[in-house]
Amino acid sequence: MQTLALTGIWLTIFGKPERTGKVWIIYGEEKQGKTWFAMLFAQFLSSLETVLYISAEEGLGLTFQEVIMRANFDPKNKKFKAYGYLPLTELRESLKKRYAPKLVFIDNVTFYSDELKNGGLQELLKENPDKLFVFLAHEERGEPYTATAKMIKRMADRIVRVQGLVATVGGRTTGGQFVIDQEKAMILHGSEIIKP
Repeated sequence: MQTLALTGIWLTIFGKPERTGKVWIIYGEEKQGKTWFAMLFAQFLSSLETVLYISAEEGLGLTFQEVIMRANFDPKNKKFKAYGYLPLTELRESLKKRYAPKLVFIDNVTFYSDELKNGGLQELLKENPDKLFVFLAHEERGEPYTATAKMIKRMADRIVRVQGLVATVGGRTTGGQFVIDQEKAMILHGSEIIKP
């Protein structure tokens, strides 16, 4: 069994997850730090191997560039590949290529909801048993928004809920918290939030 070679805070909150054939979910309400957290994690993972980030919701415009800057991405990092929305059929084709990334972030489930329902998600996973998919999803009343996102959460090996710039990790791990931005999180949560 291959595991992700996580270190530091990532190892603390995620443990030693299996590297392939898994689904994770990161969810939360609008403007809570989901993409920022995902970008920080993707940046770390890209130090290990190539990461594909599908920015279906924001595209690759100014907002996406700002998140990359906030996450202090190295602009010369060749192991991080980002695309705007790709139809699921195109994404599936690109993942069949010999050197396709094996760590795939899909931001956001809402944009793929129709394509992933009626067996679309299961087909994607069945075709890619050597990959880890990390889905981002909006939240409504404390749960991922859309039936597809709820199904992903039920299947998820690691579950991350982001509220007020704090990511709380659960699922098949001991879990923990990751403070995305110390200063802003303290304004929202008070001084009990301390970044590890």
